[in-house]
Amino acid sequence: MAKILIVEDDNDINSLVKETLAQAGHDCVQAYSGTEGLLYAKAEDFSLILLDLMLPGISGEELLKEIKKLKNIPVIVMSAKDSIDTKIELLTTGAEDYITKPFDIKELQARVSVQLRRFSEEGSPSTERLSFEELTLDSVSMTVFVKDNALELTKHEYKIMELFLKNPDKVFSKQSIYDYAWDDYYIGEDKTINVHVSNIRKKLKAYSDKEYIETVWGIGFKLKK
Repeated sequence: MAKILIVEDDNDINSLVKETLAQAGHDCVQAYSGTEGLLYAKAEDFSLILLDLMLPGISGEELLKEIKKLKNIPVIVMSAKDSIDTKIELLTTGAEDYITKPFDIKELQARVSVQLRRFSEEGSPSTERLSFEELTLDSVSMTVFVKDNALELTKHEYKIMELFLKNPDKVFSKQSIYDYAWDDYYIGEDKTINVHVSNIRKKLKAYSDKEYIETVWGIGFKLKK
């Protein structure tokens, strides 16, 4: 049984989601504003958070950023906003998934199950440490270090670095990177990968003059020796 926080100001949707997930055996907590959602996120431990964007008080976008600063909790965004730019922005900020309203409740159930299973599997990491020149990845703390300086990476940025450090001599296509870091179907949207790689480069550059991620034109990216 998982403990799930539902942050949704529409009472009917909030109640429907709670009822459905409760029938599946989950313990659900309901919040009806961004402010209330943040209070619950700080005070209690949740296995997953379902998050609307258009909320009274703190917006869903701001709440997502605050949640990701607090804990590594999977977040599924539920929103009527369906533009590809909005989805990319939310995934870049740290959301694990995005479902557009109106949605089929069975699809939401399936997406919840996928995220709970994924984070459960990641909950027992090995003691593996990966190193490449000045870079070190600690899979226990899910942290990447540059000269002993810990980088503040999102979950997807961490997974991208993990892929590179596991295979330092390999060139990865954008589809391969997406498949590994998101474990989802690649829709051919290059902007998502480009934005994440750009963010990683900026964070690496704060502690090193070396350009660690090389663009291989027409193919993708690799670690640069």
